[in-house]
Amino acid sequence: METGSPRGAETAGDEPAWTGLPPGLLRMRRLLLVVWTVILAVGLALPLGLLVGPAWAAFGLLPLTLTVGCWGLLERNWRSWRYAERADDLLISRGVLWHEETVVPYGRMQLVEVTSGPLERHFGLASVQLHTAAAATDATIPGLDPAEAERLRDRLTELGEARSAGL
Repeated sequence: METGSPRGAETAGDEPAWTGLPPGLLRMRRLLLVVWTVILAVGLALPLGLLVGPAWAAFGLLPLTLTVGCWGLLERNWRSWRYAERADDLLISRGVLWHEETVVPYGRMQLVEVTSGPLERHFGLASVQLHTAAAATDATIPGLDPAEAERLRDRLTELGEARSAGL
């Protein structure tokens, strides 16, 4: 997480104060990668070993080699996610190859949700989803600490109401 100026404050040159995602999201995604890799490797090696021959079971190692490459890609993707609270809007930035930056004006927000599935709860994470009038501009910030997600929800709701939003 980046530090420096307080939340919502602008730094020199009108650069927003960006906040990164906590490392729990990266740990959760890496665990899912390992679990799915093991399932895929066993699901590939077992039938090949039983039906074609033991030498063919070595193809079960292919998913394991792909996992090595994906391990680093997950970290790059995690590092690309960040958000910034500005005076009139919320910025959400993400993407490694295709960089995407979403600007959600506080006055356009209709609903702010905090969600947390079973796996997210196990890792102590929650997501904030912002709904606007246009479905294409809905935005999500995944993998936040639940306390930060609730603080962000309350702040965004308060700012949306102050700007005559439909919250």
